[in-house]
Amino acid sequence: MTNDTAPVVYHDTVRAEWVDYNGHLRDAFYMLIYSYATDALLDAIGLDAAQRDARGRSMYTLEAHLNYLHEIKEGAQVRVEVRVIEHDAKRARLYLEMYAGERAEPVSASEQLLLHVDRSGPRAAAFDPDVLTRVAALCARSAGFAPRHAARAIALAPR
Repeated sequence: MTNDTAPVVYHDTVRAEWVDYNGHLRDAFYMLIYSYATDALLDAIGLDAAQRDARGRSMYTLEAHLNYLHEIKEGAQVRVEVRVIEHDAKRARLYLEMYAGERAEPVSASEQLLLHVDRSGPRAAAFDPDVLTRVAALCARSAGFAPRHAARAIALAPR
């Protein structure tokens, strides 16, 4: 039985070459893991590598925000949950949370805005109907989900 509200999930392991001089996952590699998780989302919406080539379409990241909530170390097993929290005919807004091991709370969160692109331009293009149906279904699965670290801006609090 499947869970109709389940996010797309990506799994990985923190590799030695991703660890910094403090023994923690280097900041840039959080984004690499999120990029791989976004690839899993592309697979789920029907834009895997073969379909991207066949259709001449892809997704470009327009904006990404990253929250580092807890350090993780080499060898940590990570899980990224990817949700579509908003979309229109050409764009999808994603919310991703990374978990390490059996931690109940995320170690990181990211919010991203992706654009569907016709690679022959490249130029923005509406999702093909079958892809849009899958994007909309994933978005509907996230209805009622409250992203804890979304829509944030970087600022120093006033004194």
